Amino acid sequence: MLSILALLASTANPAVATDNEAAAQFWLNMAQHCGQAYEGKRVIARDDRPDLLEGNERLIVHFRECSSELLALPFHIGNADGSWDRSRTWRYSWQDGKLELRHDHRLNTGAPDESNTMYGGLSIGQGTPEQQQFLFTERTAEDGSALGWRIEIVPGERYTYGTFSGDNWTWRLDFDLSKPLDKLPPAPWGHE
Repeated sequence: MLSILALLASTANPAVATDNEAAAQFWLNMAQHCGQAYEGKRVIARDDRPDLLEGNERLIVHFRECSSELLALPFHIGNADGSWDRSRTWRYSWQDGKLELRHDHRLNTGAPDESNTMYGGLSIGQGTPEQQQFLFTERTAEDGSALGWRIEIVPGERYTYGTFSGDNWTWRLDFDLSKPLDKLPPAPWGHE
């Protein structure tokens, strides 16, 4: 774990490891799961977007790529018919001393989904080593409240990915970090 902190400190912005301790610890909490994959489930469904999983899919997150500059977590969706959607990768990186979350979406050919890729945002507010929120700057809720992603990590217990509006979860997936999968999933589309 110390070597990752040293790598963070050696990045283009050394303030990341000193001035933003909560974000740096959050990064380390994520990075300690590198090389492992975990199964999850949908906990909160979106009532305004029925296309965001039906609830019967097999969900896997793979902490696949880890460096001092990037944590890449492919999100694999096993459909009821036995097919897999390997189009999404959650990408965490550093931008001007803040954590950034981007969504790399690919077509099954491996090509970027030009109409729906690399959207995301920077961390906002006072994050903690267990939770960070990322603001989606291009949208706000009808009531004017912030919209974005809330990510939680409790090492060895739970990784949570979801969306929020104001103070409320609007969609949520929980992955069980206490049970790494014996067999890792294949590379996500476009990342052989």
